[in-house]
Amino acid sequence: MSKSTSPYPALSVDATGTGVVSHAGAVTLLRTAEVTGLTSALSQSLSSWRKPLAHCDPGKIITDLAVSLTLGGDCLADIATLREHSAVFGKVPSDPTVSRLITALAADAPAVLTAIDTARASARAAAWEHAGENAPDHDITAANPIVIDLDATLVTAHSEKENAAPTYKRGFGFHPLLAFVDHGADGTGEPVAAVLRPGNAGSNTADDHIAVTRKALAQLPNTHAARPGKKVLVRTDGAGSSHKYLTWLHKRGVSYSIGFGLTDAMVTALAGVPEGAWSVAVDATEKVRDGAWVIDATGILDLATWPRGMRVIIRKERPHPGAQLRFTDSDGLRLTAFATNTTRGQIQDLELRHRRRARCEDRIRTAKDTGLTNFPLQGFEQNRVWLAIVQLALDLTAWTQMLSFTDHEARRWEPKRIRLRLFSIAGRISTHARRIHLKLSKNATWSTLIVTALTRLAALPAPA
Repeated sequence: MSKSTSPYPALSVDATGTGVVSHAGAVTLLRTAEVTGLTSALSQSLSSWRKPLAHCDPGKIITDLAVSLTLGGDCLADIATLREHSAVFGKVPSDPTVSRLITALAADAPAVLTAIDTARASARAAAWEHAGENAPDHDITAANPIVIDLDATLVTAHSEKENAAPTYKRGFGFHPLLAFVDHGADGTGEPVAAVLRPGNAGSNTADDHIAVTRKALAQLPNTHAARPGKKVLVRTDGAGSSHKYLTWLHKRGVSYSIGFGLTDAMVTALAGVPEGAWSVAVDATEKVRDGAWVIDATGILDLATWPRGMRVIIRKERPHPGAQLRFTDSDGLRLTAFATNTTRGQIQDLELRHRRRARCEDRIRTAKDTGLTNFPLQGFEQNRVWLAIVQLALDLTAWTQMLSFTDHEARRWEPKRIRLRLFSIAGRISTHARRIHLKLSKNATWSTLIVTALTRLAALPAPA
């Protein structure tokens, strides 16, 4: 018998192991759902859709689906990863039961989505209260507001789904519009609203932006949702630059920072501005950025038809190698602008604040790692329910990081990393003194972090 030259140990493999749990680290998600009151809120909100004599609670099923997405699932059947470990995840229904529930919820989608949003808002308020000084609304002011970022994305449909349509990028699928609360440079973010739209939906549809913003504001705790004022900042790219949307924001009294499209007449008006009127721009570290300048062009441009008090700040910079200039660019320099109603602060700081909107693109990327990579169901209403479950999964991840890993770099980990390092840790179930014990792998690098997180969650008060 020749000696193996493989660098890996030779193993004898069988399927007789018992008490073994994969994805044991996901227990942090379950405890987060409990301490924020999400599980009880979903059960109560969705109680109307529980059939008489049914063994399975619709709220529990929806929570289980959300957990399966945080673990990497991308379809209803992936809930099977939880069904294998009932000692940790409880009783998980069969695939036909899950499918029947989604069909029933989709038949009454508007009411169901309202119920889920109500539960999410309740749990969000509890999560932010538990987070204290680490919550997005801690010590907010007009100069340090809660930031809500809006952006749309394209999701490809690889088969004929209801309301799937050609997209402006010559693809085929859907064009959802989403809103996220930004947790800043030291955190991630959490979804607060989403609207599923056909692939041919317009990028700058004011009605859609208003609908998503209204839903996003309603997700904030009551102290902010009723009268948001300047303590809430809404940011979008140029897709939000419409008279109707900006006028609506102006009437609501919230702060805004919206990408602004320049016309040829505006570019011509800028041509006469002396070079000395431009100020140097700053980079992400708030240091001078070479080859970039900013100016407050409010008094230079004709803004008579736009909301009163609106400012337009313009940035010009040398384009990156290979970048193509647009018709509105001038003298080989790229021009970008945004509109804001913030009256105080240096224009360099306001311009940097607007460019940090790019973090919203990170949030969308993580959403696509958490179930948004496709819409797996046939019906449009079914996929609207799926989008709500994706938001729940993202909420659970964000709240777990905010409450459990505040002083650790895991606070900023994206789904792929936190999934690989924490949620995938294995454990073993044992029973002693009528209690079930989950023993995490002793040799896993991150087991101690999970135990610390669970201890921290256990110390939080129970939801009211």
